[in-house]
Amino acid sequence: MMLFVDIDRDWAAPLLAQRLSGLGRPLHATAHSLERALGELGERCRQVEVLSPFITSPVGPDELEQLPALRLICTRSTGFDHIDLAAVHARGICVCNVPVYGDNTVAEHTFALILSLSRRLRRTYDRVGHDELRVSDLEGFDLRGKTLGIIGTGHIGLRVAQIARGFSMRVVAYDPYEQPLLADVVGFSYLGFDSVLGEADIVTLHCPYRQETHHLLDTSAFAAMKRGALLINTARGGLVDTSALVDALHSGRIGGAGLDVLEHESMILDEDHARAGLMDMESMRATVLNHHLLSRDNVVFTPHVGFNSREANERIFLTTAESIGAFYAGTPINRVFPPERPIGRDPVGAAGQGER
Repeated sequence: MMLFVDIDRDWAAPLLAQRLSGLGRPLHATAHSLERALGELGERCRQVEVLSPFITSPVGPDELEQLPALRLICTRSTGFDHIDLAAVHARGICVCNVPVYGDNTVAEHTFALILSLSRRLRRTYDRVGHDELRVSDLEGFDLRGKTLGIIGTGHIGLRVAQIARGFSMRVVAYDPYEQPLLADVVGFSYLGFDSVLGEADIVTLHCPYRQETHHLLDTSAFAAMKRGALLINTARGGLVDTSALVDALHSGRIGGAGLDVLEHESMILDEDHARAGLMDMESMRATVLNHHLLSRDNVVFTPHVGFNSREANERIFLTTAESIGAFYAGTPINRVFPPERPIGRDPVGAAGQGER
């Protein structure tokens, strides 16, 4: 059996059924999380050979124990930090991702957040909603001539640089795996991490989340940023220390934040977990901090939708179906575990690209 969870598009299940019909294996697709799907399937869980979750469904030892026949996990994302690789390794399970699907999509959303902050759209919208049309304190700023600092120049980071050049911005970037030819073609310069933070009017994150990049932007990183600069995060919430971000906004060290991701965002967005009291103290603290963060009028938040265009979603499902077909044919593609090549030692490499 092939089990697809977190399917929230009406057209997705029929598309998958069509693309995978030649494999001769039953397909079960549900909008529910993996945890709930396993409860509903009962003993049928023992027949699941392929699992395809989204990032909202953690896959760890407890879930794997209920799936004794599992051979392949195809996450419908580029990032795979929701999968316990140690537990997967112990079972010899293959993990595939969707390496490229939303570079343009996420890059465009990045600029939606940047423009929302640069033109004070949240404050303006609230003002109009209260029939207050005074505009003297709604002054924004031009992007032309400003410096954009990109952390991570994978597919998304490079596309962000291209768009920024279209706005006549100066672009600087940090990535240990520099691509000087592409930098020359697109028109940006590589600098050290601290130099990017110090020179950028806007810092945008496009790097993978790993143990080593947890709280990459902490108190010291915010202290290194240009006073009044903006922060954009469309990568992973754990890259940013929420407490440090709240302090930096409160002190005026940074001028605003555009966030598509938050720490412990699943706890914030999943009301069932909150009502059931399933949060630990760390999650509860992060939730309180995040809600305090989102109340500020110089913070723009979108609920992890940077990837969410029709075109990108179609690419996600088509690539996932292709990976499953290749696995059964004995020629796996898009494999991230066991890794097809060594993972770079530097924590901010372009390999993960900070994508969904």
